[in-house]
Order: sequence, then C-alpha cells, then structure tokens
Amino acid sequence: MKIGLYFGTFNPIHVGHLTIANYLVENSDLDQVWFVVTPQSPFKKKNSLLDDHQRLEMVYLATKDYDKLRPSDIEFGLKQPNYTIDTLTYLFEKFPDHEFSLIMGEDNLKSFHKWKNYEQILENHNVLVYPRLSSGKIETRFKDHPKIFNIPAPIMELSSTLIRKNIKAGKNIRPMLPDKVWCYIDEMNFYKQ
Repeated sequence: MKIGLYFGTFNPIHVGHLTIANYLVENSDLDQVWFVVTPQSPFKKKNSLLDDHQRLEMVYLATKDYDKLRPSDIEFGLKQPNYTIDTLTYLFEKFPDHEFSLIMGEDNLKSFHKWKNYEQILENHNVLVYPRLSSGKIETRFKDHPKIFNIPAPIMELSSTLIRKNIKAGKNIRPMLPDKVWCYIDEMNFYKQ
C-alpha cells in the first residue's frame, strides 16, 4: 500500500489541508494520506497549541467521511523532540509492506537541506510537493531530483494561524473548517482567548 504522510500540528485542521490531501490521493498513485499530528514540543511554549489529543480528534472528525484520508497519532509515542527521519524509520519497521511518501509544501522544500538526514529521506522515500506562495529559492539539487515530484494541487493560502486569530476576534470562520471540526471548536470554546 502506498501512503502519503502529511505532517502538521493541525491547530486546527481546515479545508485547505483536506483539499490538498484529497487532491494528492486522487491525482497520484497514493492509496491513502495519513495526517500525522505532530505532538507539542516540550521545548516550546504552549501559546495557542491545543492538546495533542484534541487536535487528533479534530483530524479524526475532519477525515472520517473520506475513505482514503486517515488521522495518525504515530508520533505521540516517539521520543521528543522528534525528527521526520525518526518517524519514517519507525513506520518502515512497523509497516514493512507499505511504501511511505512525504507530502510537503513548496515552502518546506526550500529549507529541506536543513532537515536531519534529508539525504536518507530521499534515498528511501518519494517527496510529493504541493505549490505554496512563498519567497526564497529551491536548491538546484532538488529541482530535478528523481525522488521529488511537484504535484499541481490547488494553491491554498488558508492558515490555521489566520483561523485562530479570527476566532479570537469573534469573526465567522465556519466556511474555512470542515463542519464537524467547526462544531467541535465551537462546543469546546477553543481559540477564543
């Protein structure tokens, strides 16, 4: 089975995340996309980052009606701070019959050379890149790399930060969120302070 791994804090997950993931699973050879919820780093201040399990619940609510999209808490049990290479190694050991690809925005590809063991990631995994509006240049070594694939997904400039700010300001952000996620956030009074 071919799995695309979409990493993020998903604080909260929004329709942009779902649009990109669904586009990738429908327009590539992926069988599923797993939303890998990144735990809170013990070295960072909490600020507005919700508890790991509350964010996982939102991803579950957002994906439950999509057969090819799945929530994943795989990083919750890994040593912190965690690096993508560690998660990929763990998944390879746990699911040896699966082929894992990394999903990232074009903005992340621009700093990919700074990732821990990025060479090993490229040796063993494909990287599916979706477009983002961002400044900076992609390193030449990544432009025609045989393991990096640019996917012409819709450009989604919706951000979780924008959603949190608007909730705090009392604005209606309901169209930006999957309905079940909006209901959960509203019921729990998240992001209002």
